[in-house]
Amino acid sequence: MLNILIPKEIKDGETRVAATAETVKKLIEMGASVVVEAGAGKLSYISDDDFKQAGAKVEKDIKKAFANADIILKVNQPVKNELDLVKDGSVWISSMVPQVELDSIKKALDKKITLFSMNLIPRISRAQKMDALTSQSNIAGYKAVLLAAEKLGKFFPLLMTAAGTIQPAKVVVLGAGVAGLQAIATAKRLGAQVEASDIRPVVKEQVESLGGKFIEVEPDENAEDEGGYAKAASKDYLKRQAEEVKKRIKVADVVISTALIPGRKAPVLITKEMVKSMNPGSVIVDLAVEMGGNCELSECNKTVVKEGVIIVGEPNIPATVPVHATEMYAKNIFNFVSCMIKDKKLNLDMEDEVIAKSLVVKDGEIVFEPVKELLGGKK
Repeated sequence: MLNILIPKEIKDGETRVAATAETVKKLIEMGASVVVEAGAGKLSYISDDDFKQAGAKVEKDIKKAFANADIILKVNQPVKNELDLVKDGSVWISSMVPQVELDSIKKALDKKITLFSMNLIPRISRAQKMDALTSQSNIAGYKAVLLAAEKLGKFFPLLMTAAGTIQPAKVVVLGAGVAGLQAIATAKRLGAQVEASDIRPVVKEQVESLGGKFIEVEPDENAEDEGGYAKAASKDYLKRQAEEVKKRIKVADVVISTALIPGRKAPVLITKEMVKSMNPGSVIVDLAVEMGGNCELSECNKTVVKEGVIIVGEPNIPATVPVHATEMYAKNIFNFVSCMIKDKKLNLDMEDEVIAKSLVVKDGEIVFEPVKELLGGKK
């Protein structure tokens, strides 16, 4: 029987957990035994009793739990101290950016731990129900607008009052991926005027369908990779885009930046000069702050005021919506795990595109090419 472990998250500020009572029950129905670390669901409002009623064993001794686990399901990337507890040859599945987790990957190689990253799930139709990046980005885009609205000293919607007409807030969204599109939709629902910019011209229709105005710049060719993610733009394009964005930012009340390139430092889209040009009291929410930030002046895990502008650098926005963030992530990871359990046994079918493309390390060997290059081809 496969032993699956759901440990408590140890990252500061993390409220999510990798399973719910519903997904635990489904895992058990597939023939697995499930152990949940005591208190793992507390910050997501899932009690130990909830997990017990679903059929899981709740374990206080995490060393014992790790030592017996065949598969570990987590939200965040592994750290070396955790991997020291994991038994050799086990499987670890969580969100991670492999290119910045090299120490953990080296440890996994030493112990022949198989590592999967939920960040690498390919964006194909069959894998939509496993796409944790999409589910969590939806939450980030939604909550970013609420954070901006809370900080902004203005209303979002147009209001006709006895004291006069209140003009709607002007919101600029940088990056029209999942988070950006959700930010556009949420800002529009709150009544703001919304403009959006992206290096991929194909998203113009999506932006406009949500009521936003697309900031058009002559595009680069091939601005999107085969997985549907944005590629690094040319210097010429970024210069032209910056000029257009600069004009909008100058009069914006809110700027929400969401631009990320998988495995690389986030591009700087909002310079100090741009911030300085904004009206005092304007708000920037930098969703890329954990990867260096789209705003030159943002600070991770801090809300700061620079040049009179409020800059929000909240690093883990999905964790501020723990109930639904956990519910969605737990379903994503269950759907992923379910495609590798056959007849109550672990079956890693390397012909399966979803399994093959989300794999980082297997049997003491690096599978994910970008990491292999960073480590000089080491096994």
